[in-house]
Amino acid sequence: MTIKTDVVIIGAGPSGLFQVFELGLLDIHAHVVDSLKQVGGQCAELYPDKPIYDSPALPVCGAQELVDRLMEQIKPFKPEFHLGQTVTELEPIDGGRFRLSTSAGTEFDTATVILAAGLGAFQPRRLRARGAEIWENKTIHYRIRDPENLVGKNIIILGGGDSALDWTLDLHGKAKSITLVHRRPEYRALPASVKKMKSLVDGKSLQEFHGHVRAVIDKDDAFGGLEIVDPDGEHHFVDADEVFVFWGLSPNLGPVAEWGFDLDKRQIKVDTEKFQTNIPGVFAVGDINTYSGKKKLILSGFHEAALAAFAVQSHIHPDEKVRLQYTTTSPLMHKRLGIED
Repeated sequence: MTIKTDVVIIGAGPSGLFQVFELGLLDIHAHVVDSLKQVGGQCAELYPDKPIYDSPALPVCGAQELVDRLMEQIKPFKPEFHLGQTVTELEPIDGGRFRLSTSAGTEFDTATVILAAGLGAFQPRRLRARGAEIWENKTIHYRIRDPENLVGKNIIILGGGDSALDWTLDLHGKAKSITLVHRRPEYRALPASVKKMKSLVDGKSLQEFHGHVRAVIDKDDAFGGLEIVDPDGEHHFVDADEVFVFWGLSPNLGPVAEWGFDLDKRQIKVDTEKFQTNIPGVFAVGDINTYSGKKKLILSGFHEAALAAFAVQSHIHPDEKVRLQYTTTSPLMHKRLGIED
């Protein structure tokens, strides 16, 4: 059976979930498709315990906690989720609508589509040093699932972005020792995080290395740590119980790349008024889109979702005036949110 709807959101990460909320305020019901078996996107799949410090009004919030809060926020709008399935086809049909099909055989007839698929079918960039492969998912990991298991351990963190620095700071004082390894002195993380990290470096509880990983150290068929080569060519042997690699994600748009969008480095170009793609009726929010001045922040995705919602409403009802109403005072907004006045 084909599901007829006003909008299908592709992607159930934070931007996709907040998109449900913004559409719901405008009385637009959403269907959400995601290739993962749970909502949350990268936050839930790769770093559910990662601390997030730049969500408004939340000084610190775990990634999974943020997802849980978003799910609570969208409850009044009763979105329908189609998880564990990938969108395989998107094609225009009569009346300016779209036919959308998934790998599970679900088919939609929809007026609009919102792409909130993050980096697409993402995979962590792997450590390919000599001897690393046999230790993957044993002592070499690409996410931290249970920080409590790292208490009292010697760990190595590879990376220079926000995830690497956030976890370094979060685990400092809990792990016995942390060695942060980045290929160069310049970091991509927030300057405040880098400054705090450097203030904690003492050569014991926290070490900072610049260089690249050459090989895994084998100690009588047991994992012994990593061999690291610094910029001067000197070799260092760093003992560790666990290694965590935060080198970012290797993006793969999959079928999306074949749907006729204007692309720039595997991201979809949009305008900054509607966040519409070059295909009328198809919008893109979050990390999957690009425009002049784009910043890959969850906060940016939330802003984009708000404007895209109004654009979707205008697209579906072109003859109706779009009115901005405030959730604080509008009886209509309160009704849609299920709030008793």
